[in-house]
Amino acid sequence: MPRKILVLAGTAEARDLASIIHASGNTVVSSFAGVTQNPKLPDGEIRTGGFGGVEGLISYLREASITQMVDATHPFAAQMSRQAFAATVAVQLPLLRLERPAWQSQEGDIWTHVTNMEEAADAIPPNARVLVTTGHKELPEIFLRTDLKGVVRLIEAPRLTVPHGWKVLLDRPPYTLPGELAVLREHRLTHLITKNAGGNATRAKLDAARKLGLSVVMIDRPKKAPARTVANVQAALSVLGIEACTG
Repeated sequence: MPRKILVLAGTAEARDLASIIHASGNTVVSSFAGVTQNPKLPDGEIRTGGFGGVEGLISYLREASITQMVDATHPFAAQMSRQAFAATVAVQLPLLRLERPAWQSQEGDIWTHVTNMEEAADAIPPNARVLVTTGHKELPEIFLRTDLKGVVRLIEAPRLTVPHGWKVLLDRPPYTLPGELAVLREHRLTHLITKNAGGNATRAKLDAARKLGLSVVMIDRPKKAPARTVANVQAALSVLGIEACTG
């Protein structure tokens, strides 16, 4: 019997999964938080905006007759993941988390591990030139360091004033090693601040930093509520019992 699956979206994996579910003949609703103004959309139904906390999500699951939820949000979307866990427990729905593995350091990497942007800013030495790839929300913390300069890379223009000495680079992944090497060299950058998002689309910056001997301040992933977790779309489809269409 066809199912109605809610995919908490915002990642490339979520987009791919939703499109395959839609092609399989099941109903899929992809829910976007609305932070990114023009996200790449999957096939199937689209929902944008918050649910109104756990109680709002519970109401939506019941009213929309959702039969399964897949949490395929960004690895740092901890609040949404907590709400998804609580809501599915309350209504006794199965929850599957699709989350790409975290990056692991390799020989030659110079990583400092921190838990948030405040710690990341503190870990940067005076007068460094920094590439920041953490997104919009954490920028005020790094801009408090008036001795720092560098590049902020974002998908969309920032919603705050960027201090003198900082350049905004608008770009969308995937990134390549030659491209990342060019950015680091052109702007004479000495450090990288990034979140451990995992995946291949943005890991070239880590390879470039290793090649050039740059220090990386790595913001580790937040802890999340326990849920059955898979690392890729194919594994998610297997758990869901859905076959990808090959025709």
